[in-house]
This record gives sequence, C-alpha cells and structure tokens, in this order.
Amino acid sequence: MPSLIQKLKNIINNQKFIDDHKESLKDFSRKRALSFSTLVSFLLNMNKGSYQTELDQFFRAQNRADVATQVVTKGALSKARKKLKHSAFIDLNQRMIEEYEGGFPIETWNDFHLLAVDGSTATLPDEEGIVEHFGVWKPNKGKPCPKARLSQMFDVLNRVTVDAIISPKGRGERDLAATHFMELMPNDLVLLDRGYPAFWLFQVILSMNANFCARMPISRWEVVQKFRESGKKEKKVRLRATHDSAKKCKEMGLETDPITVRLIRIELDTGETEVLATTLLDKNRYPYDIFGDLYHKRWAVEEDYKIMKCRIEIENFTGKSVRSVYQDFHARVFSKNLSAIIANSVKSVIEEKTAHRKHVYQINMTQMLSTMKHALALLFIRSYEEVTKIVSDIQKTICQRVEAVRPGRSFPRNHKINKKKSWVCTWLLLPLYIVLALKWKIVRLFMLFFYHVL
Repeated sequence: MPSLIQKLKNIINNQKFIDDHKESLKDFSRKRALSFSTLVSFLLNMNKGSYQTELDQFFRAQNRADVATQVVTKGALSKARKKLKHSAFIDLNQRMIEEYEGGFPIETWNDFHLLAVDGSTATLPDEEGIVEHFGVWKPNKGKPCPKARLSQMFDVLNRVTVDAIISPKGRGERDLAATHFMELMPNDLVLLDRGYPAFWLFQVILSMNANFCARMPISRWEVVQKFRESGKKEKKVRLRATHDSAKKCKEMGLETDPITVRLIRIELDTGETEVLATTLLDKNRYPYDIFGDLYHKRWAVEEDYKIMKCRIEIENFTGKSVRSVYQDFHARVFSKNLSAIIANSVKSVIEEKTAHRKHVYQINMTQMLSTMKHALALLFIRSYEEVTKIVSDIQKTICQRVEAVRPGRSFPRNHKINKKKSWVCTWLLLPLYIVLALKWKIVRLFMLFFYHVL
C-alpha cells in the first residue's frame, strides 16, 4: 500500500502532470508556501471546517509544529485555487484505480467487475455564478435552490468509484450514464436500476463489449409486461428500438438491431415482483438462482451516496465559485477511494480474526473515514518510511473498529404525516369556546382559542 501512495505522490510532483493541470504556464512557477503539490494535498484532506482553521491544521502537520499558527491566509488559498484545474483530481483518481486493479487482489463476481451506476443531486452554495452554471431546483414552496446533478459508476465489491460526474442539473441521468459507459471494459457487468433502461443505453454498453443486468420498468416495455403476466421464471426475448431510441442510436453511431436479453422474475419479500433483463444468456453458467443476490449488490452504490453526503459531507463546499465546486467534489471522491483501498487491504485480516464469532464482521466505514480525515494530509507530505508507519497504524485501527453484519434486518421508513390544523374546524369550535366563557374568565377563552389556532 505505501508503494501505491508513493506512486501517487510522484505523479503529483511530476512536472508534466503539473503543466497539464494548471491554468497557465506562469502558474506555480515561483516557490511559495502553496505550491502545486501542497495545494493538491490540502484539498485531498476532506476539509469540512473553515478555510483558515483547516489551513492552520494542515501546515501544523506539515511543519511538525506543536501549535497551529497561520502560515497561509485564506485569501492566498482562494487565489491559488484559481490556478488549479479540477481535472487534476480526475486524472489522479483514474491512475490510482488503474494501479489498484493492476497490482492488488480485487474482488470479482464470476470473473466480472460489478459496476453499479446511480445518480443523485447536491445542494450548492447560493452564489450568482454557481446558479448561472448549474441551475436551480424550483420547489412548490420557498426559494429556488441551486443544485447539481451527481452520477457515479461504482465498483460494488471493492467500494471504489470508478468514474464520477458533477454537472448542471439540465443533463439527464441516462446521458451521464452513457458518459460513464465510455470507460467500460469487456469484463465489466453493469447493474442498473429501473430508471435507466433504454434501448440506446443498452447499445452503448454492448458497443463496449460489456454486459448488464437491469431492473426493468414494467409498463414501459410491452414484452416485459407480457412476461410478467405469463408467470414464467425466465425467458429469452428480443428488445426492439422505439422511434426515439433508433434516432438516438443513429446519432451516436450505434446498432439498431434487436437485442436478445434474458428476462428474470424475482419475487420480493414485500410481495412485489421485479423483472430483471440481462445479457448473461447461458443458463448453465448463470443459473436463475443467482440473480436475486446479484441485483441486490447494487445497493452498495446507494450506501456510498449516504457515505458521501453524511460522512464526507460532499455538499459542504469550501468555496463559492464554480471552480471550487468541481475541485471539492472530485478531490473528495479521490480521498474516499483511497480510504476504501486502504480499508480493502485488511479485509482478509478481519475475516480471519472474526471467523470464530457468531456474525460476519465488516469495516466500520464511519470510523474508518474519521481516522483518515487527519491522516490523509500526511500521506503526501511525509517520507516513504513515515508513510509506511502511518498506513500500518491506519490498518490496525481499521481492524479494531469493525461492526457485525446482521442479515435480514430491515428498518421500515417512518413516514410522519404532519396534520395541518384546519381553520374550518377552529371556527366550528368557536361556539364551544363561547359556552365555556360563561364559566371561565374571558382571558382564558382567548388563551384557549389562540392556543388551538397556533
């Protein structure tokens, strides 16, 4: 693991990498406290607090000081960020994923990399430039809120984000998914929720020689609806392009010939029936019984969004410009991935240590990220020997902070209904208040009346 971090450190300090991801040739040419590599390392530290506090703590760690003092002002940081392209973090993440997949043991499913694609939204700072670039959500009540659309292609077994996008809300989830699919490889299997299936999007996946397993919307596809009504467990069918999908395929240079897929019926514990469509047609190699668990693995991407929003606080942007939004998002995706990779390195150790226990144990992601928050900055500013010691300490801490997996547990959502007080009922009760006033003082009448109203 220290060797991977050292390679990333070398990339950050490589002059070509710096030239590729700075705004102009003259940027970062002078020797300053906030050099290119220092700025990148600072932004990778999952900053959540105020600019100045985070800066002081970062330089305290860098300079091995006992007390955090002001080395760089927040104004200087803002100026330095204008010189840095957010593409630095995208490039760094891609190189890290390539190194990880090529040099470390990773989990697969039937020799496939399981990739789930899902989208979300992020609330942004209410600044003019951000509103103009990303757009706003207009609620039924209240002020319009600046929001961005998020999308990620997530490795559900190794818990790393292979590709992430933050974009203006005007771009649809399928359009963003198609962008992700340009990175697919032949040994990838994509898991899709029912909002994604479209003939043209399936063709994008097939054009990359990859496979998919998607939950199908029943009403949108006649062939799917007939299959559901038939009561059969599985069936091979041919999906045909609609007029709009055929047009989209031609625009993208994709085939429009019918696609042969295998439909799978899954009966859920809730009594609901879901239908999956997959390109895994071989019944002997991929029997019917494996698909319920296969599609359930997609849930990991939902959990990852919870981690991003609640643990990493990805919506807690440290700047008020469009550039800072892109920088913060992609920097935190990289930091989350590096944290997950370090955690993955001790999975086998945890399994061995907890093998005798009643339950299966897994890494406590909340505790792990808490540990990484103060260690990430050190990984890119300390020597190789010191990094080795830091990584070892992190791994030991992760092994100590595990949690039991209790299968079958469910927590139904508690939908609280706020019963609005009816003014009609209030006025209907007015005669009763008047009757009560005959016995009570008039002050109590008004107190009782306004208490009910308010």
